[in-house]
Amino acid sequence: MIEKPSVGEAFELEWFKSSYSSSGDGNDCVEVAKALDAVCIRDSKDLQGPRLAVAPAAWAGFVAYAALAGR
Repeated sequence: MIEKPSVGEAFELEWFKSSYSSSGDGNDCVEVAKALDAVCIRDSKDLQGPRLAVAPAAWAGFVAYAALAGR
């Protein structure tokens, strides 16, 4: 049986926080990392917790929607 590594197991992801994500508490935000074929999202308060992986096109659509909603 061949098992594919889950997102983040094959290599170390480089996580970053959006400057818009903070609500005054520097630890209260969402972090994002680029993987080979996905964009990964996690809660900065739970670094070892669950991660969401979405296709780059889905992430781009979300960011575009969020930018319009924030106006």
